[in-house]
Order: sequence, then structure tokens, then C-alpha cells
Amino acid sequence: MELPENRAKYLYGVPLALTGAMIIAYQLDAHGPAGWLLPRYALGVALLGLGSARVVAARWLPRKVVEYHDALSLAVVLALFLRTFCVQAFKIPSGSMESTLLIGDHLLVNKMLYGVRLPGMDHPIFTIREPQRGDIVVFRYPRDETRDFIKRLIGVPGDTIEIRNKVLYVNGVRQEEPYAQWIDPVTYPREAPQMGPRDNFGPYKVPPGRYFFMGDNRDNSHDSRFWGTATRAELIGKAMVIYLSWNPDNHLPRLSRTGRVTR
Repeated sequence: MELPENRAKYLYGVPLALTGAMIIAYQLDAHGPAGWLLPRYALGVALLGLGSARVVAARWLPRKVVEYHDALSLAVVLALFLRTFCVQAFKIPSGSMESTLLIGDHLLVNKMLYGVRLPGMDHPIFTIREPQRGDIVVFRYPRDETRDFIKRLIGVPGDTIEIRNKVLYVNGVRQEEPYAQWIDPVTYPREAPQMGPRDNFGPYKVPPGRYFFMGDNRDNSHDSRFWGTATRAELIGKAMVIYLSWNPDNHLPRLSRTGRVTR
């Protein structure tokens, strides 16, 4: 059944315009170089303009143009809604999470688990559950929010983190970590310049509202030992599943890794 035009223009135009406005609002709340922000502003302005045009000027456009616009608007709104609030794809760019995650692994990240957040809000509208130790989390790098990092959550607010000769202790308890690997036989003392925090760190108490991360490849990971903690607002979501794994050395898929749940 075909919708009357006076209803269709709002059904197809208003969500597209609101999506554009929300994208613009997200960028107003972000900080980054112009080359990173401007394309996002342009997308938001384009969607806002297309949605507004559908409401105001559709009667003067050819019917075929309106039909293509409506089909495209539904696809765009659905895709952007899913990416913004539900699921996001992420590609592993480095070896800091080996051997749990390899370079070339493509992941789906659950963005709803830690809560849906609207522009300008520090806290989510609702939360399925709080971040937990052991979660593999994608988050914005605190020193450059244009970059996304993926690490394992080691300490939640209030935890005391300590590393003694490459052994991790949380709240004074030695941690059993079957996923962690050490590839460098050298253990650096706490006083060693640059590398000191890698093998001997803390004790450090995680401040309220902040989270401590480490890569599973402990000898080759730029993580909270070196740059500090991430805030709740910087957490994007929990890694769920590897939907594709591509070997960069031979340019072939790793079929045995495809569909693997991340743990």
C-alpha cells in the first residue's frame, strides 16, 4: 500500500534530516584536526539538506527522483543508526593484541553493551552492563581521539594495578592470564628509561570513572602503562566476533579464524 505524500514526506525526510543533525552534533562535541572533522560535517550537512528538501520540495521533483531518494534514505538512516548505536566494524592494525587478535583480523564491536550515548552527554542513556575486567574493548585513544585503540580491560575504577617482573597483580592478587604473551626474554627494572613501566609498574590505583588497559602482547603494546587511563566516555564497545581475517603476508583469508568469538 502506497503512503499518501503528506505522510511519506515526513516518514522519509524527517529521519534523514535528524540523522544529519545528529552527525553534526556529534562533531561539535568532538576534537580533532580539520581533515578528520570536515568530511563528517559535510556528510551531516548533506543528509540534513536532503531530508529537508524531501519535506519541503518533493512536490516539484520528478516521481522517480523521489522514489530513489526514499529508498536511499531508508538505507542510509538504518546503516548509520546501526553503526552509531549498535555495531561497528574494526580492523586490527598492529600486533599489540597477539596472539588473541592478529593483524588483518576484522571485528564486529558491540556498541550497545556499555550504553547508548547522545551528543554532549558524558553518561549513557541506558547500560546493558558495565565494563568488566577481561573485556576486549575498542576505545578512543585519550591523547588523540581521532585514533581508536583495542586492548584488554585490566583495571576498573578503584582497582590497584601492579606489575612485578612481568607478573600482573590486581588488588594484590596474582592474575592467571592464559591469553597474555611475552616475547622479550629481557626484564627491565623500574628505573630503566622508556621501558621501565613495561615490566615493573605501580602499585597504581585506578581513579574513579577511569579504566586501565593492556595489550595481550605485553612486550609490544603501547597501553595504560605508558599513557595512563581512559574515561568511560572514551569507551566505544566490546569486541564480539571476527567476521573476516586476512593474512597481510600472503593476501589470503585465514578461514580458521573467521567466525571466532573474541575472548
